[in-house]
Amino acid sequence: MDTEEAGARLLAAAERLFYERGIQAVGIDEVRGAAGVSLKRLYQCFRSKEDLVAAYLRARDERWRAELAAHVDEGRRTPRGRVLAVFDWLAEWFAGEDFHGCAFINAHGEMNSSAVAEVVREHKDAVLAYLRELAEHAAPKRGRVLGDQLLLLVDGAIVVAGVQRDPDAAKRAKQVAAGLL
Repeated sequence: MDTEEAGARLLAAAERLFYERGIQAVGIDEVRGAAGVSLKRLYQCFRSKEDLVAAYLRARDERWRAELAAHVDEGRRTPRGRVLAVFDWLAEWFAGEDFHGCAFINAHGEMNSSAVAEVVREHKDAVLAYLRELAEHAAPKRGRVLGDQLLLLVDGAIVVAGVQRDPDAAKRAKQVAAGLL
């Protein structure tokens, strides 16, 4: 197994285990075993658990934002409809059996690490930029402020859905977003 394949297997195992059970609850050896990778190869791919966590979050960020954008881009939605589609996508995500809250908020709470905090900020900044872009089209004179408000609704809905196991949090956030629009 080459380094690239080992890295991909480690990232897949890390994402599944870290997201499902938490970063602190999962040891690096458990990730290595689940990936079927030797300890030597693991350290050739990632120098530390912190590096593995940061890489897992970056990979999750790319996929998460791509899935969100693909949902928003489906069909012929109005600018307002594109904003509201964000919350429809969240509702689908929340209802899934594999929903365990926001991986980024979870990681930030679990690790006192500048590298992890940086990846979390990058993710939240990218989501904010996307929401501002959607908001600019829906409400051109209020787009920046509306985008900021939408991020609060998105993150709030994710936390409520995760902590209270309440998939309807997305529907309530959508109602608030509709009022803001």
